[in-house]
Amino acid sequence: MRCGAGFGDPLGVPTSTQPCSLFADLDEEMDVVNAMTAYAGRFNGKVALVTGGVSGIGASVTTRLIAEGATVIAVDVAEATITSFSAEHASAGDALDTRILDVTDAAAVDRVVADVVEKYGHLDILVANAGIGAAGAVADVTDASWRMVLSVDLDGVFHVARAALPHLIESGGSIVNTASISGMGGDTGMAAYNAAKGAVINLTRSMAVDYGHQGVRVNAVAPGPVATPLLTPVLESNEAVRNTYAERIPLGRVAQPDEIAAAILYLASDDASFVTGVILPVDGGLTSWTAQPNLFG
Repeated sequence: MRCGAGFGDPLGVPTSTQPCSLFADLDEEMDVVNAMTAYAGRFNGKVALVTGGVSGIGASVTTRLIAEGATVIAVDVAEATITSFSAEHASAGDALDTRILDVTDAAAVDRVVADVVEKYGHLDILVANAGIGAAGAVADVTDASWRMVLSVDLDGVFHVARAALPHLIESGGSIVNTASISGMGGDTGMAAYNAAKGAVINLTRSMAVDYGHQGVRVNAVAPGPVATPLLTPVLESNEAVRNTYAERIPLGRVAQPDEIAAAILYLASDDASFVTGVILPVDGGLTSWTAQPNLFG
């Protein structure tokens, strides 16, 4: 689905005279997503730890990993969401192990990782996906808000990577971090989130350099806007945001969580055996655009 005659002006106000909606042709778009291939057996025998693993992108990662043969330990801080997810995926049986974990608590992270390795014998994949956001430009952000975002989005990645790395070295495993295109550039009123995700990007590169010679690959995906439970209500209620995204994203829509999960699984798999230190934008082409208006018609 594409709409409008151009991308709009540099301030984000659509200039097209044609109506533009992210939800036009949604059935057609979802047919494409639902047809995405699950590679049966690609992760047979693998044990994966997924943080933030029961909602949004993390839920898609968990379900796809299980579908492709992995045993997944999906952790999250929200007990109610864990309970709901576990009930919905009861058919996964022993392939799904859900646990409560606050990734900002380093000691708790160490305990969970140690227990996982004791129970399953090894750890092959870490998907560090837990994250939060908070609005505010620098002058408006409180210390508490700043620390909250950095603690989850950056410290959480550090905590789980530090705990998992000795075991990933033993297994020749891999780490995939969920960064963001917001770590590649600035957003209006998202100072803490921009800082945290930018740091995750360079932490990913640092770990790739430090641990490549020990057989561990470390990569990150950098999603653009995704139809998660956080963003979907905004898209449904705010026509200006909807239209601006549809104008600005070359593919004309936001991503579905399963599309981000597919990229994460590629980076975690042996298909990416010579890929490390990569920050992979999965953004429908959004970061390919210079934000200049259409100068020629």
